[in-house]
Amino acid sequence: MDSSDAEPATKQELLEWLDAQRRHVSEQVKAMPAGARRQAQVPSGWTPRGLIRHLALDVERVWFRAVMAGEHIDLPEGYEGWTALDEQTDEDLLEQYASECKRATAAISGMSLNAEPAWWFEDGGSPPHSSLREVILHVIVETATHAGHLDICRELVDGGQRLVLDEPTT
Repeated sequence: MDSSDAEPATKQELLEWLDAQRRHVSEQVKAMPAGARRQAQVPSGWTPRGLIRHLALDVERVWFRAVMAGEHIDLPEGYEGWTALDEQTDEDLLEQYASECKRATAAISGMSLNAEPAWWFEDGGSPPHSSLREVILHVIVETATHAGHLDICRELVDGGQRLVLDEPTT
């Protein structure tokens, strides 16, 4: 079968891929020592806790609930979405992420993959993605990218490796 005969992925298949990336993110944060979750491991200064908050607020909440479903939500300003509150426990932060993921999935449950965005930022021009299919693909890529960032942070912190490479043989 050549690529022209290939069927496009269904919404369920795309959401399964997204759920796998969501789990990867949560598992890497849970596996990291608690103190390391609050410390930046890279020069840009973000923390694993901040990354979880970013995915919850700036990604899941904004793309699915606001952009696609048209819900009126509180939008983080500037880097607010990257800043986890000190008083919020790691467990609460991970639960916030899990809850936003569930709400996001529920918000798009009745939509076709061809559904167009319901909202875009004021003074922001046109949305960069024209359908739910494109938005889901965007969120998969963004979540997978950040999962890779967490893989690197975890390895820097405690040597934990999700992908273990064998020593090259010469």
